Amino acid sequence: MNLIQRIEHWGDAHHPRWVDFVRIGLGILIFAKGVSFVMDRDSVFALIERTHFQLSIWSAVHYVVFAHLVGGLFIMLGFQTRLAVALQIPILIGAVFFVNITNGFSFLNSEFWLSLVVLLLLIYFLVVGSGPYSLDKAMDKPGYKRDI
Repeated sequence: MNLIQRIEHWGDAHHPRWVDFVRIGLGILIFAKGVSFVMDRDSVFALIERTHFQLSIWSAVHYVVFAHLVGGLFIMLGFQTRLAVALQIPILIGAVFFVNITNGFSFLNSEFWLSLVVLLLLIYFLVVGSGPYSLDKAMDKPGYKRDI
């Protein structure tokens, strides 16, 4: 059993049911942020431009918006949660350390604290997975026919 399988097994064994409601709320929050990015693409462009991202800014904008919309939906439903979380983590690292740091570590910088809490929750769900109230768990139940 390799390290990743041991982490998945530990996460599945130590997952209280109430944490699923936190995961659902996190997915809703990330999805809503993706919708707000779609509504105001220029602000996302300005945020990414401030980080001096070396690749195409428009490709980064599209990645952020797509990852927030699809990843937020997947996290909310508990479908491929670890993959969706892994796609979110680089975005939140950029938000915490490159975008929000320009406003300082002030207690009043609520966007920084929200980004930091979301980043910590994403790291937590990367380890523990989706939980009992998820599509991943529903597809693993006996009697559920899955074509692979």
